[in-house]
Amino acid sequence: MATLSATQVLPLRPVSSVKLRRACFPFHSRSPNCRFFSSISCANQALCSIPYLSPSQETRTLHDICQGFVPEHVLQRQARIMSQLVEEVGYVLPTDIQRQALPTLFSGRDCILHAQTGSGKTLAYLLLIFSVINIQRSAVQALIVVPTRELGMQVTKVARMLAAKPMESELEQKCCTVMALLDGGILRRHKSWLKAEPPTVVVATIGSLCQMLEKRIFTLESMRVLVIDEVDFLFNSSKQVSSLRKLLTSYSTISNRHTVFVSASIPQHRRFVHDCIQQKWTKSDVVHVHVNPIEPMPACIHHRFVICGKNRRQQTLLSLLQSDAPVSGIIFVSEQSEKSKKAGNAPSTTLLIDFLKASYTGGSEVLLLEEDMNFNLRAASLSEVRQGSGYLLVSTDIAARGVDLPETTHIYNYDLPRTAIDYLHRAGRTGRKPFSDEKCTVTNIITPEERFVLQRYENELMFNCEEIII
Repeated sequence: MATLSATQVLPLRPVSSVKLRRACFPFHSRSPNCRFFSSISCANQALCSIPYLSPSQETRTLHDICQGFVPEHVLQRQARIMSQLVEEVGYVLPTDIQRQALPTLFSGRDCILHAQTGSGKTLAYLLLIFSVINIQRSAVQALIVVPTRELGMQVTKVARMLAAKPMESELEQKCCTVMALLDGGILRRHKSWLKAEPPTVVVATIGSLCQMLEKRIFTLESMRVLVIDEVDFLFNSSKQVSSLRKLLTSYSTISNRHTVFVSASIPQHRRFVHDCIQQKWTKSDVVHVHVNPIEPMPACIHHRFVICGKNRRQQTLLSLLQSDAPVSGIIFVSEQSEKSKKAGNAPSTTLLIDFLKASYTGGSEVLLLEEDMNFNLRAASLSEVRQGSGYLLVSTDIAARGVDLPETTHIYNYDLPRTAIDYLHRAGRTGRKPFSDEKCTVTNIITPEERFVLQRYENELMFNCEEIII
């Protein structure tokens, strides 16, 4: 096992009182003019240093890193796609996680990718997949497991764009096929496809996947890459953890596959790496690639809070929206409790949607996304968000994991999240444009009693939250 961290030297500057807790860290991950340092902490407790990257290595493009591993037509597609998604800047230069992880991934080592939300982890593991699959072979060669249908649809879309057949290729040349095996899908259609000609890549939620595996509709004998995205969420889900463990140990074995675990948050990550080896979820030489450990969230995000009584939250939110005039934002609301459901109460999301549609006069359309919605309605909401010029999405935490809405500039925590990890993922829905200097805002609407909870999140995630008065 090894742990690899990417950090940069922090230039000397005055330290304000609110940032004293960071003073013990000699490195800072956001300084643009400094060299990278890396270190590997090995399983035998020996410590070896990797020299910093030279200026020529620091400026290597994503194409340079992937050349010789990923087919050229995939790299060309990647360059075109990313330049469309991120305008002129695109992914010409790799993000920190891509620069640090891709050489290790291409070497064949199992990896745990641990980096900020929106840092480019998805593209990193997709490029690995396209470097090892053989499109001439009719078998499932790569499996990507995701916690939600929404994230699965997003990953599938990018994978299919990268997999598209090159324009200049011969008509007979096979194309890499990508199947989305997600909750809420029509499994009969998938059964026919799997039996006729298995896809090369499968993106699946754990429930639908295990249903197919138990019925032996297909097997994972030919699988070369297994990716578990949002791995901490899956392991912490009582509904999914047993199926995930079965997938890792019964349906496939570490000797036949390249395993990649991915998340922006891996609590007690040293213990997690140890468990991966002990439980044989990964090989013993697994590498933990931990980028930006000092700042878990993008530095472009400004955090603030406003204190009000519970019965004033709707009016407080309305005042914030009128003042901020966000073009695109997400309002996070806690899921309705079972007790509230049994009492016949309307969920907070419904009450808030009705209030905003009646009171908010901004130009952005107000949309709803929550777990209890029909899958088609959920897909329709996300489709409208991605196609529209402006939106306000009222959502439960279903939108907090992996969903990529790069135009989002404002996050409002109408209800404070339950944990610091939940805060990290909610906040990570904004500030997702790589290399952008655009300032984004996370605003927390809290009661006086909740102030100490927010302070705990500040300490755990190392950010400063400014109070505003409205």
